[in-house]
Amino acid sequence: MRTAATVLRAAGAARPYGTSRPLEVEELELGQPREGEVLVRVAAAGLCHSDLSVVNGDRVRPLPMALGHEAAGVVEETGPAAGDLAAGDHVALVFVPSCGRCARCAEGRPALCPAAAAANGSGGLLHGPSLLRDAAGRTVHHQLGVSAFSSYAVVARESLVPIPRDIPFEVASMFGCAVLTGAGAVVNTAGLRPGQSAVVYGLGGVGLSAVLGARAAGAYPLIAVDPVPGKRELALRLGAGHACAPDEAEEAVAALTGGGADFAFEAVGSGAVTAACLRAVGRGGTVVSVGLPAPDRTLEDVPALAFAGEGKSLIGSYMGDAVPRRDIPRFLALWRAGLMPVEEMRTATLPLTTADVNGALESLADGSAIRQIVDTSGLLG
Repeated sequence: MRTAATVLRAAGAARPYGTSRPLEVEELELGQPREGEVLVRVAAAGLCHSDLSVVNGDRVRPLPMALGHEAAGVVEETGPAAGDLAAGDHVALVFVPSCGRCARCAEGRPALCPAAAAANGSGGLLHGPSLLRDAAGRTVHHQLGVSAFSSYAVVARESLVPIPRDIPFEVASMFGCAVLTGAGAVVNTAGLRPGQSAVVYGLGGVGLSAVLGARAAGAYPLIAVDPVPGKRELALRLGAGHACAPDEAEEAVAALTGGGADFAFEAVGSGAVTAACLRAVGRGGTVVSVGLPAPDRTLEDVPALAFAGEGKSLIGSYMGDAVPRRDIPRFLALWRAGLMPVEEMRTATLPLTTADVNGALESLADGSAIRQIVDTSGLLG
């Protein structure tokens, strides 16, 4: 079948992206679902910093690649061995599938599944190679097993979580990446308990989701840090008790927490910010690294004595250590209760056109947008 898809053929284009236009909406040939795979009509897909990292070259991926990894849609057709889903079911798409058999899956950490990592790294799917071909018959790779800036996508059954039909697609789409990663880092990786203090550095979609997760978990005080005033204002609306610019953060956190936070969440992907987080936590405090830096970045200005001498910890969190089939339903329940109003993060909704997706990419890169939702199939209206 034919599908419209957003294709990146070369990384490292010059900004502004609205002019250089690294992304092109093309018509591709999409193969039928194989065993364990499902054809989904994509309804809404969120533009995430991980997409930008592929475009600017920070995350090296096989090209050409059809982008988009945070989405929701409707099942159109199932292949063999995917029979627990049926046509018409609504689903959230998750950017890390899992085999369900390896040691990491068995211990409840499916985001670290080696088979999924290998499939995502190759640009294929969990159950086989890419199903996308361009007009010349050449392979186009899948991004993280999803390729959601498309009208249709074939994905592994393990990449799908059923959702209630009354959840708006533009809301549900954000739960497959931003909320799993940010809120998951708080409740799964950190295990934050009510009354523990938290500071979140970086207020994009993931950082603001961490604010929402910390608020729902009962963090106090809850402090948000970002250089952009509008993002700090939004964090306050979403439940942060305090918000400040980075150059004010260390002093403010110390004053508000009585010497240092229990937890700091780094959602920027910066070694310098990670070092700032280590200064912001108190003795025995924990820094949770959530942002994805470029592979060649290193940690600097981190005193070795912070660990053995002050009992501080630095831990990583990939996809919020989430178990998607468990966490997406419970986070959606918090949305229903008014405790995770992710719709507040939506900056804009745009159609699936070359001009619009490149313009949205630039808005993400310049910091003026948080979550822009691509209406991929006209289902949002």
